[in-house]
Amino acid sequence: MKEKIAQHKWKKLTASFYKRKDVVVIAKELIGKILVTHFDKTITTGIIIETEAYNGVVDKASHSFGGRRTSRTKVMYANGGVAYVYLCYGIHHLFNIVTNEKDIPHAILIRGIAPIEGKEKMLARMKKTKWSKPFIQGPGNVSKALGIYTHHTGINLLHDEIFIVDNGIIIPDKMIETTARIGVDYAGEDALLPYRFIIKEEWTGINH
Repeated sequence: MKEKIAQHKWKKLTASFYKRKDVVVIAKELIGKILVTHFDKTITTGIIIETEAYNGVVDKASHSFGGRRTSRTKVMYANGGVAYVYLCYGIHHLFNIVTNEKDIPHAILIRGIAPIEGKEKMLARMKKTKWSKPFIQGPGNVSKALGIYTHHTGINLLHDEIFIVDNGIIIPDKMIETTARIGVDYAGEDALLPYRFIIKEEWTGINH
């Protein structure tokens, strides 16, 4: 299957992309990139259309706020470019990308994709028979469609199981909406920070 991966001639994002200091900038730049999973000889891909940034120890909405470090969150303190996958409400597996340098626990939640390759496999994983929309929204749905689970936490995104590529898709700034994050009311004033990015539905490329 490495041959199949190579045949795509994908340009994977490099470690330097993930290790930058500004998690908010990275979250916005991930819009339009392609998230790829390669499990059990199956490749599934989707254009990233929605992200949320979490700014580490100073961000009340972050799992690492105040320097919190647990068996679950310790991966957030790794060098940027690894997966952080956690269980939400005991059922949803949420896929995050760790960014910045070691011991600076920044992370970006992937909240939506526009499926490209492996659509039938995605439907099967979600136990659906047809697409009702041209995109998948909700971080739990994204992980389910791409086959990502908590046991994938810590995976290096420079390897061949889960990775992100730049396929040259350009999303104009006017097509990216910036808002507060969803479901973080507990974070007080930090809940209002403009850390969520989403492609507007009128973007014509949504039907890729």
